[in-house]
Amino acid sequence: MAPPKQRKMAIVGSRAVGKSSLTVQFVDGHFVDSYYPTIENTFSKMIKYKNQEFATEIIDTAGQDPADWDALYQDEYSILNSKHFIGIHGYMIVYSVASKQSFEMARIIRDKILNHLAVEWVPLVIVGNKSDLRPEQRQVTPEDGRALAAEFKCAWTEASARYNENVQKAFELMVAEVERSQNPGVGVDKYEELDKKRKDKQRKRDDRKH
Repeated sequence: MAPPKQRKMAIVGSRAVGKSSLTVQFVDGHFVDSYYPTIENTFSKMIKYKNQEFATEIIDTAGQDPADWDALYQDEYSILNSKHFIGIHGYMIVYSVASKQSFEMARIIRDKILNHLAVEWVPLVIVGNKSDLRPEQRQVTPEDGRALAAEFKCAWTEASARYNENVQKAFELMVAEVERSQNPGVGVDKYEELDKKRKDKQRKRDDRKH
């Protein structure tokens, strides 16, 4: 197998959408409901995608308050400081399916990233967290998320950090988007095929246990 590729990604989004919960669930395998909006952490995790290992550095950024929208429009540094642009291969923008404001903030953050980098596209995955909530608790539908991803030409998924649903998928989609930028011939549509193969293998292993 080829040596691991180094990848660095930033997790961004509004406060209290579950960025830290998603990251800790992915890296450490457990759910944390604690919330420290001003604290930024960096995690490391090896991700295997298409028979290639990626030594991934994950920056869990401090959240943004939707009440500060006027400031956010005026100053990209109120969303991300300069270190969030240096050496970053891709971004994961997280919103809560229970917060329309956090969903709308995803657009603002994405626009600020593009403006700061002076580009029209960056490797990006949009994640709607808290998919385990009841329908009446939702403010954002899956159709809303898919439409935004289609507009941005990026990957999208819903996930539940609490129940570890689609958490690994979200980070693998991030790696897939980065690889797509590095190798234009590689499409993220291949992910669903790979995901199905992985689930089939897991199902066969489970069947053998019974």
